[in-house]
Amino acid sequence: MTRRPGGFFVAGVVARMISTYLWIAAGGALGSMARFWLAAVVAEIMGPQFPWGTILINILGSFAIGFFGTFTGPAGRVIASFNARAFVMVGICGGFTTFSAFSLQTLDLARESHWAQAGGNVALSVVLCLLAVWTGHALAAALIPAQE
Repeated sequence: MTRRPGGFFVAGVVARMISTYLWIAAGGALGSMARFWLAAVVAEIMGPQFPWGTILINILGSFAIGFFGTFTGPAGRVIASFNARAFVMVGICGGFTTFSAFSLQTLDLARESHWAQAGGNVALSVVLCLLAVWTGHALAAALIPAQE
């Protein structure tokens, strides 16, 4: 067996990449379970006629990614590793937020000729999620000391 130069380097890169994928998978599992639980709780409280759970989930996820992305970014208050950021932002937020569910629920409302509800779902989701991501960013930025 012949060793190639840099073989240990390549093995190290692959090991780090696999580690990152495992962190993302773990975060995705947690985010997905949280989404399933919260959607069920909201449907129980508000009823299943309108996708309030999906809207709330996407607002919370937008806030979380806006806050965490800014708070742990290069100029943030807390230094987070690449894997920690991937775990939260790609894994948890990716598993928690539900663009595919939002799209399907909007299509279902439109197919049932509930045009006002379909439009309301689109408008509320887009406006409130943009507001939430901006609010998360602004809050995290306010917690970061000014550079002198």
